[in-house]
Amino acid sequence: MSKKKVALITGLTGQDGSYLAEFLLKKGYTVAGIVRRTSHEKYANIEYIQNDLNLFLGDLLDPVSLREIIQKVRPDEVYNLASQSHPSESFKQPIHTAEITGIGAHRVLDATLDVNPKTKFYQASSSEMFGWVREIPQTEDTSFNPANPYAAAKLYAYAITKIYRESYNMFATNGILFNHESPRRNLGFVTQKVTYAAACAKLGIKTSEYLNEEGEPIVKNRKVSLGNLQAKRDWGFAGDYVEGMWKIMQATKPDDFILATGETHTIQELCEVAYSYVNKNWEDHVVVDKRFIRPTETGPLVGNPQKAKKILHWEPRTKFKDLVKMMVDAHLARLK
Repeated sequence: MSKKKVALITGLTGQDGSYLAEFLLKKGYTVAGIVRRTSHEKYANIEYIQNDLNLFLGDLLDPVSLREIIQKVRPDEVYNLASQSHPSESFKQPIHTAEITGIGAHRVLDATLDVNPKTKFYQASSSEMFGWVREIPQTEDTSFNPANPYAAAKLYAYAITKIYRESYNMFATNGILFNHESPRRNLGFVTQKVTYAAACAKLGIKTSEYLNEEGEPIVKNRKVSLGNLQAKRDWGFAGDYVEGMWKIMQATKPDDFILATGETHTIQELCEVAYSYVNKNWEDHVVVDKRFIRPTETGPLVGNPQKAKKILHWEPRTKFKDLVKMMVDAHLARLK
């Protein structure tokens, strides 16, 4: 009987970490995860599988704890998903973002190499690295042009992963993921704000209990405040994308892959779909607030997933409208 594979996930309690853990458990893996002392209140995403996981307290700021955990777990695969993941927040905390998202990734990579150079490593890279885009759609060969501190930190992590692959012959990979959403997404993201606000509109909730990044109710007097409604995003479902992460790690050789839908939608379209689903007019519930407009807005980020489709046989299954409806339904279920 073959030995069960062991995977170690950083960022386990987040959206991607929880879906990936669920996916790997179904594949028969032993799954371990690194959690911070401060993330105990965020275990909701993994509550239903927590008894099947091996959790370790650690921090991407602490290389000693990372090395000790990797030595204990002895993983076959390490998935580094932890980061400060809000591009807009990275302007307020640029150094912290660099420490966690950039140098933190390097610490995990270095500890992995130090303990066992044969361990496979996956780095969660981001479409934000393309920034002010130089071509549409973006491919694995498109040059990067980051437009915010988060993107710059992600680019450092991406580059150091490639350097370790070439310098130390590591199976070190990058998944360049375009926007991927779900009911487990943090409420600070626009997809969650809009779908939550639509659910509130459906239920007649005038002012919400949850707050936005400015410390105000997400829904105030039946309205949600958003930034640039014409900003375009390539939105997919996180549950589909974690399968892509796993397939990247099963490839015959380490490489970098874009995971995307290949289509874009504006934030206004997101509003239209969400509010029409609950039989409301979005224009009655959405206001533009310049505080939520990024200091630098990137060009249309839309990925070409053909390399992943051809080599990994991966492609997204969930359509945009179905994703939005799924997220509205999840909010309705929680709020009722």
